[in-house]
Order: sequence, then structure tokens, then C-alpha cells
Amino acid sequence: MVESSQSRGSDYPSVIDTAQVAELLQMNVQMVRKYAREGRLPAYQLPGSRVYRFIYSEIIDYIKAHPVVPEGTRTAGS
Repeated sequence: MVESSQSRGSDYPSVIDTAQVAELLQMNVQMVRKYAREGRLPAYQLPGSRVYRFIYSEIIDYIKAHPVVPEGTRTAGS
């Protein structure tokens, strides 16, 4: 069963559109579409459709998997 957005404390539904992803990631809508096309963001399309749909929890997982590492904290080998 899919967890409802209200139980997560989110204002977003389980399935979100490109504009909602752009708002969530504070990105331009065109950049979200580009990342989806390139496979950099997990996205879905119905056959024959140009519209992308995203699973909210997958976008959150994507954010968590790509943390920012401050430049001064790199390891000695890099």
C-alpha cells in the first residue's frame, strides 16, 4: 500500500508532476525535464505521452542519495 502524503507530513501527493518537482528541488521546470530525459531523475511516462510523472518518495530518496560534500572535507586520496 502506498503511504499517503498526509501521514508523511508533506503537502505533495504520492505522484507529482514536473512543476511540483521543480518547486520541491527549487529548480527550473526545463531543467527537471532535461534531468528526467537524461535519466538523472527517476521519472515515468505513459506510452505516447510527453508528460513526466514522478513518485514523491523516489525524489526524496534521490535527494538523500546526492548530498553536498563541502570542499574542505575531501579525503586525502582524492
